[in-house]
Amino acid sequence: MSSATADPVVVVAYVLTGLAALVVVLTRLRLAASHPGTLLASHTWLGMLGVVIWTVFLVAPGDTTAGGSLVGVVALGCWWVVSLAGLVIMMRWMPSRSRGKRAARTASPAADSWTRGPGLSLLAHVGMFLGVCFFTWAYVTGAV
Repeated sequence: MSSATADPVVVVAYVLTGLAALVVVLTRLRLAASHPGTLLASHTWLGMLGVVIWTVFLVAPGDTTAGGSLVGVVALGCWWVVSLAGLVIMMRWMPSRSRGKRAARTASPAADSWTRGPGLSLLAHVGMFLGVCFFTWAYVTGAV
């Protein structure tokens, strides 16, 4: 009986892809009412496009067009734009000292009762940035 073991880098890439999709969707859900506009829409659509293209790239054999380098580069481009747009959205959303002690909010406090502030968004978007750094490293080194 032969047991095939998965490459840990590939497993981490799959897990981070799922977490990145969650960040994109939750950001949209949390901020849609309070921050409508082009930046949030681009974050959402490029994020979903990045998830789809990156997933296709990960699962397709390397000798096919879908698993080729162009698809990987396009997916990474989407991820970088999504990550940077997410950080900009988060920084605009977080409270600042110049605006007094006003806390960052979504549409209503009741809708955000499970997070109570920007901590989860900070974790998610810094995590997204680090995930994109990991995706880029894994791609450049040929691990994925």
